[in-house]
Amino acid sequence: MTVLYEDNHIIIVNKTVSEIVQGDKTGDKPLSEIVKEWLKVKYNKPGNVFCGVTHRLDRPVSGIVVFAKTSKVLPRLNEMFKNKDVKKTYWAIVKNQPKEPIGTLKNYLIKNEKQNKSYAYDSERPNSKLAILHYKLIARSDKYNLLEIDLETGRHHQIRCQLAKMGCPIKGDLKYGADRSNPDAGISLHARSISFIHPVSKTQIDITAPLPDDNLWSALEKSIV
Repeated sequence: MTVLYEDNHIIIVNKTVSEIVQGDKTGDKPLSEIVKEWLKVKYNKPGNVFCGVTHRLDRPVSGIVVFAKTSKVLPRLNEMFKNKDVKKTYWAIVKNQPKEPIGTLKNYLIKNEKQNKSYAYDSERPNSKLAILHYKLIARSDKYNLLEIDLETGRHHQIRCQLAKMGCPIKGDLKYGADRSNPDAGISLHARSISFIHPVSKTQIDITAPLPDDNLWSALEKSIV
């Protein structure tokens, strides 16, 4: 975890692939608790420290996560994420090149709770949810392609599921059709940037997360035209 931005109300961090945002059945320490401990040490606070979760990022995914530092601002941020007042951009490395360099994917997703996996369909099905994302091919290497993704909806495993449906599973994502896992057990999906109007100060916040320390990420970033 690296702190990218902090003020009296918000703290934004760059999550690694091994960290979980909230506690789960694994019992591993969540990022929310790590941030609490960081704040406690930094400000030498004797009592409990507040750290509210405003959105989630899958464990194998790296990148930007926003936390609320006060109970006052948490519901405001939650509402902003719910109403799509926060613009999030993701970068994904895929092996197969999409047929079109720029496109919009529209599918209907059904989540399988037991498998913790979503399935994408071209037409509406019972209990399905509409999923829309926009992608753009921004860089290529001999074997891999870098896509920039903007979400219009926020569904379970949406990017992973829809890119796999398109025939472009994310590198390392065995659950959605990748050939092999990544050495760090993560997947090559990174929450790259975030933009929103601060809920208290009303100033524009634009944050970009550094890419994972990896030769492939670096090579693809350098080849962006």
